[in-house]
Amino acid sequence: MSSNPHAVQTVGLSRTFSDRTALAGLDLEIEPGEIFGLLGPNGSGKSTLFRILSTLLAPTAGTASVFGHDVAHAATEVRRSIGVVFQMPSLDAKLRVIENLEFHGRLFGARGRELGERCSQLLALFGISDRAPDIVGTLSGGLARRVEIAKGMMSRPRLLLLDEPSTGLDPVARRDLRQALGRVRDEEGTTIFWTTHLLDEAESCDRIAILDRGKLIASGPPRKMVDDQPGAVVLATLRNGQRLDQFTAEDFGVQPEVLGSSLRFVMDTTRGAHEFAASLSRQLGEDLAAVTIGKPTLEDVFFAQTGRSFDHEDVESSKEPRASKKGGGHA
Repeated sequence: MSSNPHAVQTVGLSRTFSDRTALAGLDLEIEPGEIFGLLGPNGSGKSTLFRILSTLLAPTAGTASVFGHDVAHAATEVRRSIGVVFQMPSLDAKLRVIENLEFHGRLFGARGRELGERCSQLLALFGISDRAPDIVGTLSGGLARRVEIAKGMMSRPRLLLLDEPSTGLDPVARRDLRQALGRVRDEEGTTIFWTTHLLDEAESCDRIAILDRGKLIASGPPRKMVDDQPGAVVLATLRNGQRLDQFTAEDFGVQPEVLGSSLRFVMDTTRGAHEFAASLSRQLGEDLAAVTIGKPTLEDVFFAQTGRSFDHEDVESSKEPRASKKGGGHA
């Protein structure tokens, strides 16, 4: 094992099922102390990689390691290093918040003062100290999710694995969760790896990797990825939203994307975007409420690499088998 191993490293990692390839030759490195996001639409292979790193699923080819320990050949050592929070809730809704944490802490051998101090630390870290006596079933989704992740931190993992942690949360709860995870990294030095299909969530990470159909299509700091993407975006908001589905590329020479009451166009150059915006104003006339020009987004990075919008779902690829939780991670 290297003296300074990566928090996570995959080399040529592949996983195939009987009818498809879920991961294809994935090379990935995550450094200790990073908040790393794995971004991709449904069926991109995120859950497959998550389960491999959690030691719940074996690779078909290639290797994956956590702090230098191979997930296939040193699973016990890997499990000692990780905390795992799955998408499905695992809290006992009938117990109090503090009881859930204490019970999980005892599973890892914590007792007495050590257990009490660890529970207090995590309650404060996640901003839920005042909720300690509350029954979990009475909490909002955002608060319950914070308790769930606090439980995953009871064992002081070096790597925290989160599968779609903000699924079902409103924007404010998602923001609060991201802030709490930032404190976890800053105060405990924990490396955080989460899967997501939410672009705004990915933008808050130190670095991200974008998967599509099992392949890595882009990686790096999200802001740099966006800054390196050429062109500009024109957003035209119409007064009569019912007309939006009638527009095609033949109307404008560029294929529009419908976003609510607006049409979104991706242009190759900023100059071209200004010229196109002026043309739209003339063409749409009084039907146009506003037109703005902005920078590309991570969705544009995805589109540039795949030719498809980010919310496109490959139905066959999304049928990922459910993994057994035998020998599992620290849910």
